Order: sequence, then structure tokens, then C-alpha cells
Amino acid sequence: MATLSPVTPNIDPLVARMQGFGTTVFAEMTALAVRTGAINLGQGFPDTDGPAKLLETAAEAIMNGANQYPPGPGLPELREAVAAQRAERYGLAYDPTGEVLVTVGATEAIAAAILSLVETGEEVVVFEPYYDSYAAIIALAGGVRRPVTLRPDAGRFTFDPAELRAAVTPRTRVLLLNSPHNPTGTVFTREELEVVAEVCREHDLVAVTDEVYEYLTYDDAPGGAHVPLATLPGMRERTVAISSAGKTFSVTGWKVGWITAPPRFVRAVQTVKQFLTFTASAPYQRAVAYALREEQEWVDGLRVSLRAKRDRLSDGLTAAGLTTFRPQGTYFAQADVRSLGFGDGRAFVGALHERAGIVAIPTQVFYDSGAGDPYVRFAFCKRDEVIDEAVERLRRL
Repeated sequence: MATLSPVTPNIDPLVARMQGFGTTVFAEMTALAVRTGAINLGQGFPDTDGPAKLLETAAEAIMNGANQYPPGPGLPELREAVAAQRAERYGLAYDPTGEVLVTVGATEAIAAAILSLVETGEEVVVFEPYYDSYAAIIALAGGVRRPVTLRPDAGRFTFDPAELRAAVTPRTRVLLLNSPHNPTGTVFTREELEVVAEVCREHDLVAVTDEVYEYLTYDDAPGGAHVPLATLPGMRERTVAISSAGKTFSVTGWKVGWITAPPRFVRAVQTVKQFLTFTASAPYQRAVAYALREEQEWVDGLRVSLRAKRDRLSDGLTAAGLTTFRPQGTYFAQADVRSLGFGDGRAFVGALHERAGIVAIPTQVFYDSGAGDPYVRFAFCKRDEVIDEAVERLRRL
């Protein structure tokens, strides 16, 4: 009797809509830094911890039995704290029982929002450069990206209102906005946001706003602080606002995020979210609820510290011969590498690693167009001595 050979199915294990999405650039660059001992100014995570009482509250919650599934929408005390924060800081009233949903970080919140709101073939307007998960999740939803390019103007990155309006078609469903903006460091002005709001209202778009850097704006940000899109006329009822604890309290590994939105959007997002993770992070949720209520002074100190770090690194990049854009918010500074004779960010990042032992991110990976080719993103959320060592190494260029 003949023996049949096993047949290997002719099936690509990666679905077509995810072709082209390999390992994220952040994972690649961090692995390179770990493997070679380079200074990691690529991935945006701080190298110090958040407030001591926040950490103690999480440890106490673990030791006191808060280790099982929390409710699917999130712990009531965290939802109440989020609602209170939006009301006190921005004057936005949300019902914690039906208009706040806790997620596994902002990344899951964005994913669940796009998956719940975008049908196959519908379009999402997004400002480029964009955080890489945006492109991946739009592809997973079967959606189509409609990028609007942010370009340098008067020392910051901004958009052309005409290009934004031209990006919208009858197939557009969602406008995805990130402010303060990663990776450019731009904090959108009220005037810029009014253009965005007008486009959303005119075309009946849902706005999904990534506001994870909401507290991290610096002294030269227009207006001095973050303005949520939902505070503009007619926008609360059409906005899914997203934030998280990771950047605010320097606990990026905890992955505690949330959305605030009208009930119909919360129900839609939760319908998807429940089949992604259902729920997570019970002790961390409890600790974050405490921090939102009690640790504002610590956050104010973090902002002051990061402003000084921003200046420390920006001055060093400029002294090394790079054209530097001093950010108005976030963890990141952009540099134009053409001033050192490079036309391509990837080539510069390779040379930077080889010649100076520093890892950074070529900003072009966050673009659909070639507009980002000459830019490189540097993270300054590091200890002063790490930044100083990086600046000293930059002199080798």
C-alpha cells in the first residue's frame, strides 16, 4: 500500500490585507539597541517610573486580591475618575456608566474604534506622519487610508486646509486625529481644530481622537495647552476621544486606556473590544483611578522635566548640525538630516547607529508619501545623563 506524503496547504499564513505589515519599527530599533548596547532614542518609553504612591496602590491592590476579571467596561472607580478628569480639565460632561469604556491601552482603543466604525471599502482620513498602528488597523478593518500630509511651516508641522477638504470623499467615514501629535510634536491650534471640526460636521464624519499626550504640552504650544476636538461646537456628539495612563504617569507597560464618547459609540466599540481582550489589568485600573484623582502635581512636575529634556536634546541635535524642530508636545523631536548631507532618514539612522551608537526612528516609515524621507524622530523621555551621553556622541557626526 502506497504511503501518502503529507501535503502542505498552499496558504499564505498572513491575510492579504496585512501584507506589508511586518515587525514594527519600534520593536526592530529597540532590539537593535539591546543587541548592540546603543543608546535607544527610538522607542518612546521613559526610563524612570511614575509616582511612588501610584506604584504602591497597584501593589496593594495585587496583595489585597484585585487579581480577577474586572467588569468588561472597566472598574467603576476608574470610569468615574476619567469622567471627572474630562469635566474638570475640559468642561466635558460624560456619564461614567455609559460614556466611558476602559481599554487595554490606547492602541486597543484605537483598534476597537476603527473596527467598529469602518466597513470594508470605507475611508479613514489620517494626518501623515501617523503612528504605525493606524495604518495596520485601518487595513484590518478593510478600510482605505486617505492621508493628509503635515509639512514644516514656521518651525512646526501643520496641514493645508484645502488638502484636508480634498481628502474627503463620499466614502469617507472617520477622521483620525492625533494631538499632541506623534511623531512631529505639533499641538494643533484651536484654529486648526476648527477646520477639522468644520470638515467633520459638513461631511457627517466620526472623529476618533488620540489624545494620549494631552498633559505633555510645553511652553511654546499654541494656546499653552491641549484642546480636545470634542470641546468644539457640534463635536462632542460625533467624537470618540481616546487617552491613557501610560504617557501621563510614566507607566507605559501597564496598558490602561479609555475612550469617552456618546453611548452609541461606546456600545459599538465595546462590541468589538469584548472579543479582543474583554477586560484586563484590574490592579492597575484601581491605581490609575487613584492617580487621576490625586497625582496632578506629579504630572505637572513631569511636564516641566520633559520640557527641560526637550531643550537638552534639541540643543544637542542643533549643535550636531541637524535642522531641528523643537516640539510643542509629546516625547519626540524631529530633525531634518539634509543639513548633514543625507537625503534619506533610513540611511542616516544606519550611519547614526554605526558611527555614534545611537538608535532613532526614520520618520518616513510613518508616511504613505515621500514627504517624510529627510526626517528622523528622536525620543527625549530619558534620564538627563542618557541624553547628555547621546549629545556627546552626536558630536562624532
